[in-house]
Amino acid sequence: MNWDRSLDLLLVHCQGEIGKVIVGGAPEIPGATMLDKMNHINTVDDSLRRFVTFEPRASVAMSVNLLVAPTRRDADAGFIVLQADRAHPMSGSNCICVVTALLESGQVAMREPETVVRLDTPAGRIVARAACREGRCLSVSLDNVPSFAEALDREIETPRWGRIKADIAFGGVYYAIVDVDQVGTAIAPANAHYLAEAGIELKSLLSEQVTVKHPDLPGIDEIAYVMFRGHEPDGAVRTCTTLKPGRVDRSPCGTGSSANLATLFARGEVAAGDRRTSRSIIGGEFVAEAIGVTEVGGRPAVLPRITGQGWIYGRERLRISDDDLFKGGFALSDSWGPQVHLLTEEA
Repeated sequence: MNWDRSLDLLLVHCQGEIGKVIVGGAPEIPGATMLDKMNHINTVDDSLRRFVTFEPRASVAMSVNLLVAPTRRDADAGFIVLQADRAHPMSGSNCICVVTALLESGQVAMREPETVVRLDTPAGRIVARAACREGRCLSVSLDNVPSFAEALDREIETPRWGRIKADIAFGGVYYAIVDVDQVGTAIAPANAHYLAEAGIELKSLLSEQVTVKHPDLPGIDEIAYVMFRGHEPDGAVRTCTTLKPGRVDRSPCGTGSSANLATLFARGEVAAGDRRTSRSIIGGEFVAEAIGVTEVGGRPAVLPRITGQGWIYGRERLRISDDDLFKGGFALSDSWGPQVHLLTEEA
């Protein structure tokens, strides 16, 4: 068997959310910046993304992170998040997976008790501080990109729930954050299917009624995810981010937690130095801290720090063969859900 063309991956999860990391074998992606490279994947050649994110090599509840040589001198590594719908500029849980993989595989030298890893992403530079002991990456704190609220309590007309309100905010990607009681349910494992379908339905409606455009990052001009928000008796925020074609994030969602922190900042409910706990649908937790304030395109913005933990649970090698009948991958509604056509229309 010829393994000359293959991809090597580390299997990593962050609070239950799978974020595989391609550590070897990937082709060069054209582009002078990481944003250029992401836009190339999304607009010119998405064959690698489809190869690693669709069946028979993948399943619906996962992402794959493409390690790329950094395009800037002040970074140790670069990465792009590959998901079934498109390549995305940033993800907190995936970033934690990448840092864990880089350190525990030795691609970036580990220093105890803390290693600083600087990451080049399409959304900007991320500085990660990893707590390390005995060759393990125990936790990762991400200094995320400046996050800001685009609109608070933006009203959306829906045929199913009537008029609802959403906060539109950027936390590395754009989110619509919706208080979950507006769709008549709560964030709980038993409600995952309903929440997933509701989130995708709202995303479609948002694309018709709300426009966004990052002031500094060309190509970041859509609401990527709908995140449902609930409030816990202990003060934590319960989060549930929904992803195409219809699933929920298993982690507390780092970029979503950053976006939510930006909405709290815009409302005057947090200031620099304040922390909030984000709790996922299955009980995993991130700590979201406002470490400073700034501006983005004239908008007040917060500097978020997200802390969580990732685990490497295995390795994988994918053989690339031109005569593979399903090299471009496929997705079926029995596991990907009835809205799987939302992927095949874009693929």
